[in-house]
Order: sequence, then C-alpha cells, then structure tokens
Amino acid sequence: MKTSNATEAKTLKQLIDGYAKIRTELAKTIVGQDKVIEQLLISLFAGGHCLITGAPGLAKTLLVKTISQILALEFSRVQFTPDLMPADITGTEVLTETGKGRKLSFVPGPVFANMVLADEINRTPPKTQAALLEAMQEHQVTAAGKRHPLPEPFFVLATQNPIEMEGTYPLPEAQLDRFMFNVVIDYLPEDEEVAVVQQTTAEPNAPVKPIFNAKTMTKFIGLVRKVPVAEDVSRYAVRLAAASRPLQEESIEYVDKWVNWGAGLRAAQNLVLGAKARALITGNTHVTVEDIQALAHPVLRHRILVNYRAEAEGITTEKVIEHLLETVSTTIN
Repeated sequence: MKTSNATEAKTLKQLIDGYAKIRTELAKTIVGQDKVIEQLLISLFAGGHCLITGAPGLAKTLLVKTISQILALEFSRVQFTPDLMPADITGTEVLTETGKGRKLSFVPGPVFANMVLADEINRTPPKTQAALLEAMQEHQVTAAGKRHPLPEPFFVLATQNPIEMEGTYPLPEAQLDRFMFNVVIDYLPEDEEVAVVQQTTAEPNAPVKPIFNAKTMTKFIGLVRKVPVAEDVSRYAVRLAAASRPLQEESIEYVDKWVNWGAGLRAAQNLVLGAKARALITGNTHVTVEDIQALAHPVLRHRILVNYRAEAEGITTEKVIEHLLETVSTTIN
C-alpha cells in the first residue's frame, strides 16, 4: 500500500497505535482471551459481522459491550427469545397524530445502531433471525416499501451457546455465511480464572476510555481495503476454500469422506479481507500466506458441514480445517 499520501499514513499510524490502546483498555475488564480479542477486532477493522460461540459465563456480552465503549460506537443489545418478532428488531410503522391529521411514521428498532449485539441469536425462530439478513448484507431496513439506511459503520455481533439444544433454532447456512468470522470462546486457564475471580469480587475497575469514534472506524475500514494482495496469496485463499468442497473434480479424499458441504466464495473473500486487517495491526503493509492461515479457523469453521461418518469417527470441523492447512500447497505451480 502506498503510504506517501499523508492522510493515509496518518490513518495507518492511528490504527496501529490505537490497536495497542484498545488492548490496554480491554485489559481493565477482560482477562485473557487474547486470540478471541484479536479476531474480533480484525473483523471490525475489516467491516465484517462476527458470530461469537461459547458456553455461558465466558464474558461474551461484556466483551462486546466494552469494545463498543472503547470505540465510542452507538450500541444496542437485543436479547433473542422465542417470542421475538421481526419488527421488534427492525422497527415498525405506527399511526401518529400531526397538525394535518393522522399519518404513518416509521419508528426505528434497535438494529439502528453502529454495533448491534444479537444475544443468544439461536434462541429465536428463523423468521426473526432472517430479519437481520437484509441489515447485515445491505446495511438497510425495508419497511412498508421504503428503505431506511442504517448508521455507518454497522456491525452485528451475535452470540450463541453451543451446548444447549433445547429451545434453540440453529442458524441456517445462508445466514451463517453472512458472518465474516465465527469466534470460539473457551474456558480460561486456572491462573486467568483466579485473576477474574479476584478482579470481579474487589472494587470496580476504572471505566474504560473511548479511543475512536464511528467516523474513525469508517476510515479504518476504507484503509484496510487499500492494502495490496499478491495474486498468489489471493489464489491460495481461493484454493483453501475450494479444497473444503466435496465431490469436485480435484476434491481431496478426506474431504469427500468427511464433509457434506464446503465453503463458498464468500469464505475466500473474507480470508483475504481479514488478512488485510491482520497485516495492518501487525505493522505490515502487505498480506502474506501466514495472515491467511491465521484466520482459516474463524472463517471456515461455520462454513464447513461435516457428515455423520465424520461425527462417528470423531472428526470435527476443526480437524478438517487443520487437514486443509496441511494439505493445500502455499505455492502456485
């Protein structure tokens, strides 16, 4: 990327310095979870939506809310429940009195914010889950035939609990594909759990300080897209995604054996876009194969569907991705 332009150079320095400051502010509230935080911030700098998967009590909601405070973004939380209706999210038209009589006016729903936390998204029926699709893809809401643009930047961060199946509605593949990353939060090591217990049972920490704002985040998203990518690196991302698809001309044997459905084109796009953001926060101005590989798990884990044979043999999606990283060549013949 040519940084001779003074404005771009200033924005790049602001992003690199700001990333370190964000990590410092987050440490006031969040203990550990370094990889999760890195992946979440990469998705935001790339302008993508993120699905956060983890058991209850792992600070998923707290993490998202704290990030919104640090970035000074308008934040909205929607608790997804079985009785939630689409209009409860997007908004609806109501009859109001005016000086000239009655008229229908659109009342925006909670989706009209910079950062929307869809808490426990898999607890609401597909009809309501689908209310987010247009917002996520088009950054707008259509009501009564009228389009209402959403504020920019716009992010949907959804959480889901992977261990409870009763009373849940798994997200359809088409909606899962709209999420740039699926970030998995796991239990902390013992020392970090002790630190959490000590921190949360003592006096409250100092509040986090806002570092950026919506306008700055929009500049970062634009800057990320200007990062150059060599054709060989893009080709590797495409080949990595394509290798996950079974029953193709050049399918890998274990993919045919274990996978029902592989990743589509959007996976390769998100691998490259995420790699651009990762390159910048690590101080590089170009994308490497290592950047692609570092994001393979969050990009692919919700886009690869293993079959019953794989489940019977104890083969998980994570293992399939590991095989892909070991098998797909990083060099182009």
